[in-house]
Amino acid sequence: MSLYITFTDAAKRALASIVAESGRQLKLMFDTDGCGCLVDGVPALWLVDKADDDDLAVETNFVPVLVERSRLIFFDEAMTIDVKPGTTVFQLKSLGQTLNGHMPLVEVKSGHER
Repeated sequence: MSLYITFTDAAKRALASIVAESGRQLKLMFDTDGCGCLVDGVPALWLVDKADDDDLAVETNFVPVLVERSRLIFFDEAMTIDVKPGTTVFQLKSLGQTLNGHMPLVEVKSGHER
């Protein structure tokens, strides 16, 4: 499965200084914490120190985004990351659906401790 993520101009503006100043990477995560089982989850945008063994770097119009290979089935092939006007909350959309309309940027420390 090939995956491509487009960032809106507003999302790029909101993230550019965070990514540049932190030196960290963006990761689109299918977060299952507190959801009950591995197929129940919600897409989340994480800021991480480094890629995990299962991660692949997905091409975007901004910076590469890490995604776990084992979680690719939960995402659409073409998606857009936008930011809600006047907030720091992001939205993940595809042509046919909104995958997460309220996606904060979560800073994740090494070992996935939030």
